[in-house]
Amino acid sequence: MCGIGGFCSFAKDYTGSPETYSRILNHMHELQAHRGPDDHGILLAPHAGLSHARLSIIDLKGGHQPMTCISREYPCTIVYNGELYNTEELRRELKAMGISFETTSDTEVILRSYMEYGPDFVNRLNGIFAFAIWDPKMERLVLYRDRSGIKPLFYTVQEDELVFASELKAILACPGVKACVDRQGLNEIFSIGPARTSGCGVFQNIQEILPGHFAIYDPSGFRQSCYWKLTSHSHEDSYETTVEKTTALVLDSIRRQMVSDVPVCTFLSGGIDSSLVSAVCAAELKKKGQRLRTFSFDFAGNAENFQANSFQPSQDRPYVDQMAAFLGSDHQYLECSTADQTDFLKQSVDAHDLPAMADVDSSLLYFCSQVRLTHKVALTGECADEIFGGYPWFHKEECFQANTFPWTMDLKPRQALLRDDFLKYLNMEEYVASRYEESVAQTPRLESDSPQERRRREISWLNQRWFMQTLLNRMDRTSMFSGLEARVPFADHRILEYVWNVPWEMKAKNGVAKALLRECGRDYLPNEIRHRRKSPYPKTYDSQYEALLTNRIREEILADASSPVLQFLDRKKVEDFLTAPSDYGKPWYGQLMAGPQMMAYLWQIHYWMKKYDIQVI
Repeated sequence: MCGIGGFCSFAKDYTGSPETYSRILNHMHELQAHRGPDDHGILLAPHAGLSHARLSIIDLKGGHQPMTCISREYPCTIVYNGELYNTEELRRELKAMGISFETTSDTEVILRSYMEYGPDFVNRLNGIFAFAIWDPKMERLVLYRDRSGIKPLFYTVQEDELVFASELKAILACPGVKACVDRQGLNEIFSIGPARTSGCGVFQNIQEILPGHFAIYDPSGFRQSCYWKLTSHSHEDSYETTVEKTTALVLDSIRRQMVSDVPVCTFLSGGIDSSLVSAVCAAELKKKGQRLRTFSFDFAGNAENFQANSFQPSQDRPYVDQMAAFLGSDHQYLECSTADQTDFLKQSVDAHDLPAMADVDSSLLYFCSQVRLTHKVALTGECADEIFGGYPWFHKEECFQANTFPWTMDLKPRQALLRDDFLKYLNMEEYVASRYEESVAQTPRLESDSPQERRRREISWLNQRWFMQTLLNRMDRTSMFSGLEARVPFADHRILEYVWNVPWEMKAKNGVAKALLRECGRDYLPNEIRHRRKSPYPKTYDSQYEALLTNRIREEILADASSPVLQFLDRKKVEDFLTAPSDYGKPWYGQLMAGPQMMAYLWQIHYWMKKYDIQVI
């Protein structure tokens, strides 16, 4: 994985001021160097500049970027962030056409594919990616983002110039780009955050390339095109065939995503998702006489402080113990202290350039920094719940019937601490309803669906377009902040395409959540693991964490008249909230974000506005 950035203008000649524009490109690299600490490079052309920070995973010696290739006497240059999982198939195809290669990197395969097939070549790729190709012959810069939006790619078009980057910080550092937030941006933060509307960069005039899209910027302007989307059709396979095909797709995706010139590891929670990924990886490494390294995450003191609830019914440790023994993996237990997860709230905002999932994010950021001490590549079980229907809101009638996002059923907790005039200005209900209705209207329909199956599709669509994207953003930023590449085999587009059309009675056979995936793991997992009830990512139950957050809010927000978030808060409401007992069982976002996370999220907003000196307009 890497960090990319750059700019393009057909009204400027950047080579006329090489020192100025090279300095900007180098600064973009420096701001994103955590994404690629192994190598870096820039390219400055008359109408384009490209910057790259490299994390070396494939072809450690030969994959330097920006990479330029020449075909039919014309050059093209690429900066690329991602991994391609069908590199060898594409390379063989190109070699059969008489094309020779100078490296073994997937970067060169992507660039030469573009030069042979044109912009639509992206349909041939299986991978996670965001990249830019400068094509001087055609006078265009082309930006690409993978189908699921696993890799980020932000951009802004201001006057006659396009600026792009993997992370917002690199765009905000460019001359002329201001850190402004308008009513829409404030609603993104307060009304739907830590989720984010697809394509929205929160900061005014900054957007993100949509998943499954590419964009062309040329003298005629900027235009974005969709190259992939889910489609609905009748599912003709029997249950037995469905299990067989789904299993084959899952196994193939996991095996493909093990490709690396450096050792791989896995995150292991003891749940069905991470356990299946780990089991397949362990089996593949065993064939080579190698042993898989696995990591699990928990919080110091949770053995004593844990409080079971409907969202988090059990601790991970007993299941991790069982699974690690079953795999024979080289397992390491990682614990995050209360002080670390509090301190890492700041780094969490630094990683996202936005308020994030509070300690749910900061703790994973800490864990990834520890995994990175020994590994560059980790495979995870992320995305299985969104695809196979694992969350409670797939199954609860009140969520099924709700005319809103099922992970945020009630806006009252979000409104409880805000000033009345600010709430009137935001009009949260209208903003959330608009985003919800827009999303539901885009659900791929099938005329033959029953009303119930139609609603199932809507919930699945919302999960993949919203909740999954939030967790993918979290996984990318928390891992790449330490230069760790976290892979997500379940997000393979072939799995998404096939499982999307599998009827609910097969996905949740006999009313069992993720029954289809559990059946796929029959030959790879102990029954206790296969049938374990879902328990999400852990969080702390240490009351000291709340005490630390309470002090931060009182000292850094309420006691500081210059705190930028204070203009939105009702001081009395906040004081009452800080003295009230926390509710761990009723999250205001997802399954984990309850009372303590509201405090942490408020503090993140405070730090974010202060760090970027945000202008509210």
